[in-house]
Amino acid sequence: MTYRKLAAQALAESDYDSFLLELERSLTDGRQDPNVVVQETLTQIYFGPMNTALDALPVAARAVIHNFDPRNITTEPEYYTDIDPSKYLARKPFIWLWQMFDRSPLGQNALLGHRMRRMLAPHIFSRVGQNFKCWHFVEWSFGYNLSFGDNVVIHRYVLLDDRGGIEIGSNVSISDYANVYSHTHDLNDIHKVYTPRTKIGDGVRLTYHSTVLAGMTVGENAMVGTSAVVTRDVPPNHIVVGIPAKTVKVKGQSA
Repeated sequence: MTYRKLAAQALAESDYDSFLLELERSLTDGRQDPNVVVQETLTQIYFGPMNTALDALPVAARAVIHNFDPRNITTEPEYYTDIDPSKYLARKPFIWLWQMFDRSPLGQNALLGHRMRRMLAPHIFSRVGQNFKCWHFVEWSFGYNLSFGDNVVIHRYVLLDDRGGIEIGSNVSISDYANVYSHTHDLNDIHKVYTPRTKIGDGVRLTYHSTVLAGMTVGENAMVGTSAVVTRDVPPNHIVVGIPAKTVKVKGQSA
């Protein structure tokens, strides 16, 4: 779908561009620890200029500011034993900035939000193609096992569990509240985890609240219907619905 071209007022657009350019430079030029950059940026986003020394603030306020530093927080994926700590820690400042930005007033502004997430995405994911568009409150597991082709659109509240790896092709649309998994638990021993790779082919549409289970392949130009649960591979061009998802139509074939 072609989006309308929207813009803010000229001064706001200029400030948005300057903010993103300066932020990316600070995060990547090697002059500062990215964790410190993230803490300072989030403090400004949430509180504005700080004219009071940290130790002079009430303890609750100090706790909040400490929480803006990625080194002082833990995320759920960090508890998983199959994580690669070195890969994740290199990405953690960018991940925490993305998540906390989304929850701020700035994150609700799509004009800035799309640019911010597009700027951060190559520093988090294994591959990001052209024209990546991501709405707010999208979650993933590790990030380094997740790849996107060109012209991918990810809508609100999507979960991309890339523990085993998720490969998303080009021209893919993933609707609100969809879930894609790449890990599963043994039926008899919940502590035994399997991490098969999940693939979403070019031109696929995953519609509202749909779920793709670990290890599945959704073939090119297929569509997964609302609330459907994919428990086996979906052939190219097939439209599947239901729990478990079953083919109801094949694109290009008459009814």
